Amino acid sequence: MVGVSGAGKSTLAALLAGVLAPTGGAVSVGGVRPDGLAGAARARLVALVPQEAYVFPGPVRSNLTWLSPEVTEEQLARAVSLLGADRLVARLGGPEAVLRDPGVLSGGERQLLALVRTYLSPAPVVVLDEATCHLDPRTEERVERAFAARPGTLVVVAHRISSALRADRVLLLDGGRGVLARHGDLQVLSPLYRELVGHWLGSTAGRAS
Repeated sequence: MVGVSGAGKSTLAALLAGVLAPTGGAVSVGGVRPDGLAGAARARLVALVPQEAYVFPGPVRSNLTWLSPEVTEEQLARAVSLLGADRLVARLGGPEAVLRDPGVLSGGERQLLALVRTYLSPAPVVVLDEATCHLDPRTEERVERAFAARPGTLVVVAHRISSALRADRVLLLDGGRGVLARHGDLQVLSPLYRELVGHWLGSTAGRAS
């Protein structure tokens, strides 16, 4: 999902996750309206990871298994490894360690812990609302590929052009309407998308120089 700032990407993500209720029409996931479900039931259907990830004081394990307390040690270790969080978890003292002050973690570290938590959740639909913006590009790719291989549906509010390149389809929000197509087709169909791609590539080239 891409678009200029203020196009409604985060609003659409919140509608899909049931955090917001539509003022007209209805949003359904698998025939179920997420905004009509209680918090726990909604989290089992759609998992939303916002840009500012939530990590709470307490055991590292509790932070990672909050949405899936029944996971095995093997499942937990596999998720931590797949998403590239092994060194972070080890530095914190392992799953049994107690995180007393989440404020000592960087934005990227909080995102990694929240992403592992979400990967382990039972939700068949995952919405990442710029949830990897504090990660470096290589870790972001690793995370997105792991989620893409996870059973279910992945929706990414793109922070970098690389996310759009990896996507099966790209939804461009443009002036209150949506254009859905593959990356290459959108470059032909939409001047705005070409402009966004040029901006992304220009920013990347500037950092590289």
